[in-house]
Amino acid sequence: MERGAIPLSDLDGPFDLQATVESGQSYLWDRPDDEMYERLDVHGGDAWYETVVPSLDRVGNDRAVVRVRQTGDRLEWQSTTDAVPILTHLLRLDDDLDAIRAATPDDPLLDRAFDAYPGLRLVRDPSFPCLVSFICSAQMRVARIHGMQRALAREYGDTVTADGRTYHAFPTPEQLAARTETELRDLKLGYRAPYVQRTASMIADGEATPEAALGKPYEDAREYLTRFVGVGDKVADCVLLFSLDYLEAVPLDTWIRSAIADHYPDCERGSYAETSRAIRERLGGDIAGYAQTYLFHMLRAGDE
Repeated sequence: MERGAIPLSDLDGPFDLQATVESGQSYLWDRPDDEMYERLDVHGGDAWYETVVPSLDRVGNDRAVVRVRQTGDRLEWQSTTDAVPILTHLLRLDDDLDAIRAATPDDPLLDRAFDAYPGLRLVRDPSFPCLVSFICSAQMRVARIHGMQRALAREYGDTVTADGRTYHAFPTPEQLAARTETELRDLKLGYRAPYVQRTASMIADGEATPEAALGKPYEDAREYLTRFVGVGDKVADCVLLFSLDYLEAVPLDTWIRSAIADHYPDCERGSYAETSRAIRERLGGDIAGYAQTYLFHMLRAGDE
């Protein structure tokens, strides 16, 4: 594998690898030390994180293995290709985090969240794995969601061998569409199994694709994504925020609804659409999704 490093001084603002990949945004990364979600260290210590993703310069279904860890003032990487553009894309290393924080409203709860996890960035996951991950997320802890996605990759995804190890890519829509509901239930997907199978079939058959939401006004894009089986407004918002660059999206999950009840009660408007508009405005409008992600991570970790 190729090897290299990205100086953190090259970034606009701080970066925290562990907070970014273990904050419940992405379920495509894994820690080979089997301590994913076990504890929050300062920058995750020097733990390696690894994933398999389509190569940005891919031909056909070429896959890239990417491993990265944060040590001192740099990100060290190992990969089957040049990992710099891949890491920049997936971990949003091109975001100006200092400017984003400066543009976030002056708010005591937000200030605590930003101070607790300086360097937490949004992710930019491939759309299909992101969609499936959040279909699986209903009433699930992050570790269980992660386990489901790793099981899907292990059982049905392509394999890539690098440096004597075998890595598993997340399945394609065609690969999951070919599975039965029973097979998916056997991987502990439960009632989500038919949702995943039907959504994969919709994409494999050309009936719809998450990328078709791109370019639509935000609320229209959210409405478009709800055509997928098992996708409501909250899951649609997660895909928009963590894959499709709609930084204004604020998924109204249990933690954010709790924050609304305890800290922003005037934003509760009864319906998802109206509450979403109100809390989006309160958290910064076009960049409200960043504030949401900091709040979610802080509240889930019990650091409020």
